[in-house]
Amino acid sequence: MDGTEGNAGQPAPADRSHRSSVSSVGARAADVLVYLADDKMVPLAVENLPSLSAHELHRAVREVLQLSDIALDAFALWLASPLLEVQLKPKHQPYKLGRQWPELLLRFTDAPDDDVAMDEPSLQFRRNVFFPKRRELQIRDEEVLRLLYEEAKGNVLAARYPCDVEDCEALGALVCRVQLGPYQPGQPTACALREKLDSFLPAHLCKRGHGLLAALRGRGAKAGTGEQGLLDAYRQVKEAASGDSEPEASLSPYYRAYLLKCHELPFYGCAFFHGEIDKPAQGFLHRGGRKPVSVAISLEGVHVIDSREKHVLLGLRFQELSWDHTSPEEEESVLWLEFDGDNEGTPVNKLLKIYSKQAELMSSLIEYCIELNQVATEPAAPQESASGPTSAPGPSPPPTQRPQLRRQGSVVCSRIQHLSTIDYVEEGEQIKRVKPKRTTSFFSRQLSLSQGSYTVVRPTDSLEQG
Repeated sequence: MDGTEGNAGQPAPADRSHRSSVSSVGARAADVLVYLADDKMVPLAVENLPSLSAHELHRAVREVLQLSDIALDAFALWLASPLLEVQLKPKHQPYKLGRQWPELLLRFTDAPDDDVAMDEPSLQFRRNVFFPKRRELQIRDEEVLRLLYEEAKGNVLAARYPCDVEDCEALGALVCRVQLGPYQPGQPTACALREKLDSFLPAHLCKRGHGLLAALRGRGAKAGTGEQGLLDAYRQVKEAASGDSEPEASLSPYYRAYLLKCHELPFYGCAFFHGEIDKPAQGFLHRGGRKPVSVAISLEGVHVIDSREKHVLLGLRFQELSWDHTSPEEEESVLWLEFDGDNEGTPVNKLLKIYSKQAELMSSLIEYCIELNQVATEPAAPQESASGPTSAPGPSPPPTQRPQLRRQGSVVCSRIQHLSTIDYVEEGEQIKRVKPKRTTSFFSRQLSLSQGSYTVVRPTDSLEQG
């Protein structure tokens, strides 16, 4: 990236589209609209907008919302439209980037010229991709927790975060508790749930009859299963005991419980990018074609998600992959992911080819996330949270407490058999297919397991925060 952009990704949910914030405002005093995760607007009266930085606007939003200082790290300003998302660096000037929006769309999307001409970004106050999940559990500011909860809820309901039915029901039950209050036996709760089902469950689980059967195929579900499962989960939500730091009416325990449940999803907090992969050859004529995917990148790794089926195709931690990208000047813009696998029992290297005009952005983000992880592993003295003193990190659940991620057929498990990959080993100067021993990698970009450090990381100015 050339220093004019932040992190670009896949479009936000459609109901947040075409909301102008900055692109038509001149140098005079003006109102700037910043959108929150719940679609509420924060109007800011500013002077000399063209020279105003994202950091200054970020500070203004925090002052209006009266957020604690932890919000400085937890949230970032984004420019987003149905075609592209960009997380801004503090030094970026949103007005100028808004004016450059058509150029960014032409560079990083395949949108038709007519769509590019009509598209206009909005300023959004959203979770910072580089904010570690462990720090979320230290937050005590209820409004900060609410904003994080609202954003996570929106991603679950839009199926941007694929979830198993059981997890959707558990998350939906917490939303019921927030919106409807404690479960009351004998009350017409089922009617209330039925009328607002799409407020609690993703749309593909709200369909009845054949639609629901299609959504839950392979699970032996009956019509109404999502609704009944949600009601059962709502009934089981335990009331949180009030304490000195949280009054009885506080919803913080339920926001925190929702976020903690989302932490079990390996792609929570990711930046999302759009791409396509080759379909495996099928049939007598070996017809394949391409399949649309979302590529989710976080501080923990990379996940490739089937955009239509709403399940993970491939999930890799940074220790498990090598990567590179080719630019449009060389050939079609592609992100390459390499990982260990087997072919009919033979250990091989597997290459996955992701076609995307955002390959350069994805490669830069992978590189920067690895750099941040290396810094985070260095010993550091305990710090105080912005919302109060904390002497130890929050209780991030270890993998042994995540059985749902290992369930047979879980949407978050890799489906490597659905991928069309190049299987190879390299012997000397020859690339050979399907040999029994992995010897080396196509790419120099990979995490060194023996030394615990990444060998070819170069800090990318366009992704640095601060």
